[in-house]
Parts: sequence; structure tokens; C-alpha cells
Amino acid sequence: MEIEFRNAEITDAKQLVDIYNAAFYSDYIRYGECPAYGRTKEMMEQSILDFPKFLILCDGRPVGCISCKETDNGIYEVGCLCVIPEYQGRGIGTTAMEFAKSHFRNWKQFTLVTPVDKSENVRFYTVKCGFTIASAEMDGNVKVYRFVLER
Repeated sequence: MEIEFRNAEITDAKQLVDIYNAAFYSDYIRYGECPAYGRTKEMMEQSILDFPKFLILCDGRPVGCISCKETDNGIYEVGCLCVIPEYQGRGIGTTAMEFAKSHFRNWKQFTLVTPVDKSENVRFYTVKCGFTIASAEMDGNVKVYRFVLER
């Protein structure tokens, strides 16, 4: 299994919508809302411009995305780290986070949010990636943890 990353371009918008919809459908069903689910192609095109994204390729097939934006000097918000369901549990997400740490060489801190009750995400970010839970907050109707990883 070969994992590669490439910068997402505007022409990838439709493909990214499909990846996000596959990865976040269960969240949409579970919570009745999910900001990453149901985006239009035009919304994704703007998101690519505003929040740099990398397509995650497994053996040449697009299977996920990681997006990080520098919010302050060396502080990066992970806006999205997703892998389509049939490729989850294979270490691709962990590899994506390692890619982000090597790509953004000046990183001092990564932050992100994920729902409190998604134990698989909480375990992934704390156990597999080394994040700590900094706080709990509300995102719409969903209670989320804010995770922090410091160098």
C-alpha cells in the first residue's frame, strides 16, 4: 500500500466533495448536521482557496484529504482530516498527520475539533497522533473537543 499526498487544485473540487460526503455521511446522519457534508462544488472550490488541502492517494486512488491552515506563526488548524470509510483503519490518517508535521516545518502547534462522543476519533487523535484534549465547546448543536498537539 503506497500512500502519497498532492496539493488539491480547483479542478479537484468535485472529487473532494465526493470524498467529504463519503467520509462525513455518518456524522450527518448521527448529528443531523455536519459542516463538511453536503457542500457544493462551488463551496469546495472556495474552500480549496481559503484552506489549503492535500489529496490523500492510496495506490494512486484518491481516498482522503487533509487540510491545514496557519492561523498564527507556527500554529496550524487542521480543518479536515478524512478518509473514505472503506480505507479507514489502515493507518492512512496517521500517515496524513505525519505528512502535515513534516510538510509544515515551522509548526509549533496543531489544533482541531472533533465530536466528544466519537470515541474512535478521540482515540485516534490522542493515542495514535499524540494530541491532548484542551477544552470542550459547542459547534452548532454538537459538543466537540478541541485537541492540541505541541512540538
